[in-house]
Amino acid sequence: MATSTSNAGSTAGSALRRGRRRPVDSTVKVLLVVAALVSVVTTIGIVIALVQPTIGFFRQVSIIEFVTGTSWTPTFAQKAYGVLPLVAATFVVTGIALAIAVPLGLGSAIYLSEYANPRTRRVLKPIIELLAGVPTVVYGFVALFALNPLLQKWWPTDTGPAFQNLLIAGIAMGIMIVPTIASISEDSMAAVPRSLREGAYALASTKMQVSTRVVVPAAISGIVAAVVLGISRAVGETMIVTIAGGLTSDRIVLNPLEGAATMTAFIANISSGDIPVGSLDYDSVFAVGALLFLITFALNAVSIRMVRRFREVYE
Repeated sequence: MATSTSNAGSTAGSALRRGRRRPVDSTVKVLLVVAALVSVVTTIGIVIALVQPTIGFFRQVSIIEFVTGTSWTPTFAQKAYGVLPLVAATFVVTGIALAIAVPLGLGSAIYLSEYANPRTRRVLKPIIELLAGVPTVVYGFVALFALNPLLQKWWPTDTGPAFQNLLIAGIAMGIMIVPTIASISEDSMAAVPRSLREGAYALASTKMQVSTRVVVPAAISGIVAAVVLGISRAVGETMIVTIAGGLTSDRIVLNPLEGAATMTAFIANISSGDIPVGSLDYDSVFAVGALLFLITFALNAVSIRMVRRFREVYE
């Protein structure tokens, strides 16, 4: 009888606790839904803001000229609206940044996940992530006034890099996105079940073999997502390329030792001028912004597809 009374009291207490938690759970659920809706509404608002000026731009400029032209001079006396110079500079800088960030980021993630002891990991990971909190304008000034003089001093030939060039912008951007790739990749590696590692060690595998042939392939979906997120951040970065990259856009520049304007640098530069609202030059900002939006959207779509394709589910 006493046992039944005790069980009944315990059941009632559990029900009471569940009832007390329900308002909190409901509130959190509502807040999460609101956050998701804000993201969706913001994206829709960006699209709406871009559509009308972009349509106005393409009423006066051919889309063929826009996507195939090799000179972008909307503010010059002889105007040209070929966006390829901006796109080329953007991808040159992004390529340099990835060449630096991917090895450093993945190397850091592998070390923190597989080699570092818990105490070292607790110290190093926040330090790496501090780089993500540094304002990008600081990276730009460091690249221009600290990194570039050193690069010109140590350059092996007489024709060194220009004062503003794509190389230093790419190096600074690569350092900036290291924490993004390292943190997300390390979280993905940490989620790989311990049993996979132990099975590999039981087969006499070394730590390097376990890290590169077991853990990395098992966490590949998260690593791919981290790299694509780094690419998206590099493509959309503004201040570093505006300060350190240069503003040349009348021709396609593929030499990283020269300066050139990226899409974001053009938007930042042209938006700070005295261009009349509603003019063709003003609408060109929205056309470039729409192209940038489409590129980042495509990168995210590819990332989602690849994550779904390579995702590993463990029980």
